[in-house]
Amino acid sequence: MSEALQLDVNGERHMVFVDADTPLLTVLRNDLALNGPKYGCGLGECGACMVLVDGAAARSCVLPASAVTGRRITTLEGLAPPGQMHAVQRGFVEGQGAQCGYCLNGMIIRIAALLDAVPDPSDIEIREALRHNLCRCGAHLEILDSVRAAIRIAKDDRA
Repeated sequence: MSEALQLDVNGERHMVFVDADTPLLTVLRNDLALNGPKYGCGLGECGACMVLVDGAAARSCVLPASAVTGRRITTLEGLAPPGQMHAVQRGFVEGQGAQCGYCLNGMIIRIAALLDAVPDPSDIEIREALRHNLCRCGAHLEILDSVRAAIRIAKDDRA
């Protein structure tokens, strides 16, 4: 049974009419036309669907939309102001951290959350943060290079 849910997504309030248990990913993609988060596995295991919920990385394919009412949701599209890129996005461009790009959303979201919590993470912290994000193309070394570039870019932005 559909109900009205108010969601705060990328700084804008949206009223959607969906079943309470509808996955947030479905609402983001189908109702709000935000295609950064990807449908990968539908089981919360691959990380392609990641978004930030109150600044923490969350898997939107297994998160009911009703669970995030009143919380701040940020998708890939909302990481930076329109026409700009977040430091992590710029790092992934510089480090060429994508092949097919399907995992990219989850990688960028996860690293954005990490850098908010730990501005200068070690390689061990980076690998730990990304250990549940799957990349099937094998761009793992480029992803790590991209994260290191993002750390440098974020430091330069703060200076």
